[in-house]
Amino acid sequence: MRVMVLIKANERSEAGEMPTQELLEQMTAYNEELVKAGVILGGGGLHPSSRGVRVEFAGSERKVIDGPFAETKELLAGYWVWQVRSMDEAVEWTKRIPNPMNEHSVVEIRPVFEVEDFGDALTPELREKDAQLRAQVEGS
Repeated sequence: MRVMVLIKANERSEAGEMPTQELLEQMTAYNEELVKAGVILGGGGLHPSSRGVRVEFAGSERKVIDGPFAETKELLAGYWVWQVRSMDEAVEWTKRIPNPMNEHSVVEIRPVFEVEDFGDALTPELREKDAQLRAQVEGS
């Protein structure tokens, strides 16, 4: 199963405070473990929301909203995408993450939808198109 591991932002990360060299060294060592175990598919840190935008959808209308965004507890500071056998395995890997904020931190783990999760709504034609698109992405 694929999971997305979401590092929640805090006031310091939203202020653009960079991690210490010590934390960067710890995270690099942790990422090396993930690579060696064949768990990590991707990931990275995110700039503060002041450098981001949101696009709000209302029917056919689109509205662009510039950051920063007010609710820090709802923002992300980083992410990984992992391939694991189970949610329990993802939890075990998550418990080993060096504390990402060097203070109270929250990490959320969410399963990624797989093609089979969409049932009959994803027709054979759509499944084939999805497989073609995935092959193109993986080939690039």
